[in-house]
Amino acid sequence: MGSYTLCWYFRQCTNVALISESVKNLSVDTQQLSNKIQIILAELNKFKRSQDASIHFVEGSYSEKLKEIREVRKNLNAYLDGLENSTLKELDEIRATLQTSLKEDVDNCSRLKDELQQLSEAVQGLCDKSEKDIEYIASRKCVDKILECESYLKDHSVKIQSSIIFQANIDIDQYLTKQSRLGRILTLKMNPNQVLTVKRKSEYNVKIPSDTSWTCNIKGICSLPSGHFILADQYNMKVKLLDQHYNVSGHCGVDGPPCDVYQITSSEVAVTLTDNSVQFISISNGQLVDGRQLKLPHIVLGIAHHQGALYITSGVALYHYTLTGALVKKLYVDISDKRRGKCIVNKFEYGTYGTYCKSICIQYVNI
Repeated sequence: MGSYTLCWYFRQCTNVALISESVKNLSVDTQQLSNKIQIILAELNKFKRSQDASIHFVEGSYSEKLKEIREVRKNLNAYLDGLENSTLKELDEIRATLQTSLKEDVDNCSRLKDELQQLSEAVQGLCDKSEKDIEYIASRKCVDKILECESYLKDHSVKIQSSIIFQANIDIDQYLTKQSRLGRILTLKMNPNQVLTVKRKSEYNVKIPSDTSWTCNIKGICSLPSGHFILADQYNMKVKLLDQHYNVSGHCGVDGPPCDVYQITSSEVAVTLTDNSVQFISISNGQLVDGRQLKLPHIVLGIAHHQGALYITSGVALYHYTLTGALVKKLYVDISDKRRGKCIVNKFEYGTYGTYCKSICIQYVNI
């Protein structure tokens, strides 16, 4: 760029200095600048990892809500199937009642017809004979049978044509047509750095008459989308179902003292037992129902579930299993003397934590 061009380019500037002149007395701390760049790069990488984890979290949340929606549809189908079956049962009963009455009429008509036909043939056979006593007896039987037939026809002279009608429950149809969706889809904004504060604390008695221990030892708890809670009572070897008011509304016994419980679906939980097994329990019509059981070759303490994967702690190791009990891999082993207990799936960081029983130290393991 020529001097004339420079003069024209900077003609509106009040003070112009060459860079070569300006930097003569300028000292640049390149180390500080480099450190600053590294700090910004680290923050950008941290933010990128956080957003990547959030993407995974959204996908996981989507999958879970998709399962819940399909579970709602499954329950609705079950309710409708029940209504259909009860209606069909009533339809079959009414048909059977009507058919029974009509078949009785058909059978009675056939009987009277056959008997009258036989008497008619007998009377015709006596026309060529002169046995008055036999004719008299036959005529009396004919008269009696004719009277019986006339009486039967008179009693059934009103011909009622029976048919079956169906009056649909329009309330169901009207209610469903007014609904635009199975439920509301909302976006829940969560701050992972938010400090949690205890707003209130309440105590509830979860002891039931069938408990064998004088006290309850709650080793695990999880909430369900329905608002119910599942408790693992170790001393009484029971899994208990609490309603929205924290009253015990159902329970079932397990083969050993339970150690932990975790939600699998909106109507199923998995419970770890001290006999090295995982017991699946479903919630049906407000009651707990035993399901399948997984036997594992090691101690089973803590359990967590995330996107079809089971994470189980043995006290010194963290394992990744499938829902069918197949071992995927051993994620972590602690060679110290400290024993660890439960594990938590942290969906924000997209990892799994094995927590210490007697301290707050945690171990992060990538999934």
